[in-house]
Amino acid sequence: MTTGALPERPSPLDRALRLVSDVRAGESTTALLLALNIFLVLFAYYLIKVVREPLILAGGGAVRKSYASAGMALLLLILVPLYGKLADRLPRRRLINVVTAVFVVCLVAFYVLAQAGVAVGVPFFLWAGIFNLMMVAQFWSFANDIYAREQGERLFPVVAFGASVGAVAGSAVAGGLIPLLGVPQLLLIAAVLLVVAAILSNLVDARERNRAEAGIPARFTTAEIPAATGEYQVETMGDSTRVTVSFSLVFGDRYLLAIALLILTLNWVNTTGEFILSSTVARAAAAAVAAGQSGGLSEGEYIGRFYSDFFTAVNVLGVVLQLFAVSRILKYLGVRAAVLALPLLAVTGYAALAFFPVLAVVRWVKIAENATDYSLQNTVRNVLFLPTSREQKYKAKQAIDAFFVRSGDVLSALLVGVGTTSLGFAVTDFARVNLVLALVWVALAVVVGRLYVAKTARRVA
Repeated sequence: MTTGALPERPSPLDRALRLVSDVRAGESTTALLLALNIFLVLFAYYLIKVVREPLILAGGGAVRKSYASAGMALLLLILVPLYGKLADRLPRRRLINVVTAVFVVCLVAFYVLAQAGVAVGVPFFLWAGIFNLMMVAQFWSFANDIYAREQGERLFPVVAFGASVGAVAGSAVAGGLIPLLGVPQLLLIAAVLLVVAAILSNLVDARERNRAEAGIPARFTTAEIPAATGEYQVETMGDSTRVTVSFSLVFGDRYLLAIALLILTLNWVNTTGEFILSSTVARAAAAAVAAGQSGGLSEGEYIGRFYSDFFTAVNVLGVVLQLFAVSRILKYLGVRAAVLALPLLAVTGYAALAFFPVLAVVRWVKIAENATDYSLQNTVRNVLFLPTSREQKYKAKQAIDAFFVRSGDVLSALLVGVGTTSLGFAVTDFARVNLVLALVWVALAVVVGRLYVAKTARRVA
């Protein structure tokens, strides 16, 4: 973690970044490099996300989309332990390089298959979801490893601003590039962006290691110790490491388990909300085409245009919140209040949908929910890992941000399946279920906030 004295006088860049958060002298360069890093990752992801929606909806509708999302959880049961094994063996820089290389190879493979005319809709949907979860979780594990708790609470809003801008840029650019280049070429562009992001990770790693670990024997530095090796182990056990399964870390720690349940419930609510939106959009598209009011667009094109506009609105609002609200909420209200913001918003939104299930209301409820999720909630969920050990940062965080997120999808898929096939649920019924789940989410947020305060107090003591 970053330690040591900082320059006394802040640079012009340090002062400029104070628009976003409380940036102190000497902190701006690393924060901006990390922001650019996650910008590139999110830009690459959003180049393909706009295409993903019409592919999966046109290929089987909103119900099939829910089932495909749930299938990711089954794949992650295999992938998360494999990632944990890598984290037990590789230093953080090599871990990042290996995982990034695997995803780049996958992008090239999808490009070749698409060029050959192979249908890749569902496999690509599954892969894109896993990529988004694992790559983003890995980045935030790295950022947590770089910063101490106090720095992270101040600087994560700056870093997360890069994610928000990357999402906006990717979603906006994708709509214009698809007609010009087509999907296969976008995959290659995304691969190049990931390579550049990995280079930036290596640069940050070398910069912070040289500053924070100068004079330490190489075998005890983050250049050689495995990413999942705890600080205490390094000091007392030399080169030896202890292998712990990622899921055991989560279930064996009350704080981590509370975070896992919080994230699971968050995604259960969010994914069910996505089904409400998708089914409403699909019906609106069919009705518009049948009535001749689609402007000459097919149902797939109507859906694609809606989601392009929807993602852009979500991400623009997310940027505004990230720029002007997130750091101030964390500074003046604290983590306990910040972690409550999204579930309280969800309670309000789904209460409205329970009575007014029209597309305009669904659209704005989901825009507000997703924008808050991508800005404030995204920053807070990563801040929650600042007081944890290195092993928990790299292994437990990957399990929570990947498997428990997709477990929420599994529960949502079960709800959608039972609701649509056995119970005859309408949109209002799903909104009412989400309202109940959002109230549970509020209770979990209260627990997580209390445990965070207790955990940070123990660390300070």
